[in-house]
Amino acid sequence: MGKRGGVRRMDSRSRDAPPARAVDDGPAPVRWDRGQDHLERFTNLIGQELEDELSTVEERWRHWSKSRLVDAGLTLYDLKARPRGRLFGDPILVFEARDGGRLPVHRFAHGDMVILSRTRPWGEKTVEGLVLDRGPTRVRVVVGERPKGVRDGVWRLDRGANRVAHDRMADALLRLHDAGADDGTPLRDLLLGQVHNPEASAASPPGIGGRLRRLRNDPAGSLNTSQSAAVEAALQQRLTLIQGPPGTGKTHTAVHLLSTMAAQGRGPILATAESNVAVDNLLEGLLESGVNAVRIGQPVKVRASLREATLDAQLEHHPLQEDLAALRDEHDTLKRGLSGLRGKERGLAHKDLSMQRREMQRLERQMIDGLLDGAEVVCATTVGSGHRILGSRRFPIVLVDEATQASEPSSLVPIVRGCRHLVLVGDHRQLPPTVLSDRATEGGLGRSLFERLIDLGLPTHMLTTQYRMHPSIREFPGARFYEDRLEDGCSRAERPPPAGFLWPDWDRPVAFVPVDGEEELDAEGASKANRDQAATTFSIVSDLLAAGDLEGHDVGVVTPYTAQVRLLTDLFDEGGGLDEGGRFHGLEVRSVDGYQGREKEVIVFCTVRSNPRGEIGFLSDRRRLNVAITRARRGLVMVGHPQTLRRDGTWRAWLDWAEELGLMAWHVGRG
Repeated sequence: MGKRGGVRRMDSRSRDAPPARAVDDGPAPVRWDRGQDHLERFTNLIGQELEDELSTVEERWRHWSKSRLVDAGLTLYDLKARPRGRLFGDPILVFEARDGGRLPVHRFAHGDMVILSRTRPWGEKTVEGLVLDRGPTRVRVVVGERPKGVRDGVWRLDRGANRVAHDRMADALLRLHDAGADDGTPLRDLLLGQVHNPEASAASPPGIGGRLRRLRNDPAGSLNTSQSAAVEAALQQRLTLIQGPPGTGKTHTAVHLLSTMAAQGRGPILATAESNVAVDNLLEGLLESGVNAVRIGQPVKVRASLREATLDAQLEHHPLQEDLAALRDEHDTLKRGLSGLRGKERGLAHKDLSMQRREMQRLERQMIDGLLDGAEVVCATTVGSGHRILGSRRFPIVLVDEATQASEPSSLVPIVRGCRHLVLVGDHRQLPPTVLSDRATEGGLGRSLFERLIDLGLPTHMLTTQYRMHPSIREFPGARFYEDRLEDGCSRAERPPPAGFLWPDWDRPVAFVPVDGEEELDAEGASKANRDQAATTFSIVSDLLAAGDLEGHDVGVVTPYTAQVRLLTDLFDEGGGLDEGGRFHGLEVRSVDGYQGREKEVIVFCTVRSNPRGEIGFLSDRRRLNVAITRARRGLVMVGHPQTLRRDGTWRAWLDWAEELGLMAWHVGRG
């Protein structure tokens, strides 16, 4: 997408995204014998993803009714706007309902890309922005430039498509395969599988300066045995895969590794992750460890407590900022006086303006280069690492956290900045990359680079001690998804079952609550909801909070469908309130995807699906089940229709396990 806040016309999809060519039939290979095939396949796949996303957005705009868009939470209408402050120089706009009341339930969240228009975004000039935050009565949006007449009339907000990601991934693919390019990566042949022995090639030394040494005995005791082994391997070989099952300290291990590399003077180091949340977690850990780390990216997408570590914030406080401000004032003054000049004087003034612009650009570049040169670690999202502010800067060491949630082209964006030493951290047993296009998924975009390298024969260094879950909660996923290799770093006594729910076995705080009741389609016709399961979930959460053992922020409600998220949000909002001071303040209702990497004291998982055909859709993805049941520390409650879920092998295994241990909560469910 263009520069944030830029004005553009949304009347032609083909102008922005040329139609993608048909992708070769069949799954993407594990080993790419010809680089050209890899380039063409993934260039077409990311083109299909963008094309399908744009088509979906435009289809909604042109053919959906206003009420359908509102019910789906995709559009907000009849908003009044007013400017309210700035975020590191960028204007903040506050959007509120025209009547001053509460906004409808919607999907706009922190960091989302949005399109601002008056009535029809497909046929008028629009402004692009990013959501800063939201409340019950307003949404704050950061834009690059304040639109004219912002206080006049009414506005509408729509969710936008991300062209920036497509463009940066396309550029990364070209860089990877351009033999004459100055950047790219020496790891290219290994990544494509064009070496005789991939495992031996990955284990060879990275050949980077610094004092390479074995990991010492970790005197602070901050790493366990498996974490130490993973860090030691990553320090010694040029390509390492670290697998971090739920609760095993994946980010902690990554931060320790980055800190060790920084202490050894191996930089510059580029630390990335697929999501802003995961990058913020890395940044927070690095700053707490005393590492000089700087965050690339729009401050609006960065956690508020970490914004002072962004490049934008550090530029604001730079000693040369006064010189730059003086130059800008001088430039603006000269520009305002142009209209009164003629002939030679006007020509000389234009020459002076041009010289001032070059000097301002030189000063800005000097400030940026100084800050980046002084940083031991630069942090960015995978796609964010393709930002032009980094120019042609090379990073011999690259770490990608959440590597299993990044598509292969997304992972390549940081790698092609000259990477010679690569560490991929993730867990291929949890959620895969998010791909909207079914045809792109089938073509291979839904498989991460991490997973393909495993299929190529590269070993993973698994972290094997989990510190999150009560041992009983860990029992099934540990056996089903991790070959019984997980050990418990916390005891049963440290994870006491919460009061407020009648656990079938108080020594095992896990329960399945059977609920009848048909599923139904939402207004979009794509997502599903279940009112009976929602009512049972509401009752369970109410009882848990009423007991006084837990507060709202201790409980997480997880459900696989956005329609159920909206239904549950409405229930909790109307049944006591989610806002500050409300009965359910702090409670989070999210999709399974929204909870990856998160944890709560208690998780209530509302499965939704209930039909005589036994269809469970993407609930059949075992990785989705793994994520849902591994977020809880002290208690896990599953709500669902067992007859429907039993049609799937993995769900049948979980239900058999629960029945065998006497964990079916028939006394709670509604028949």
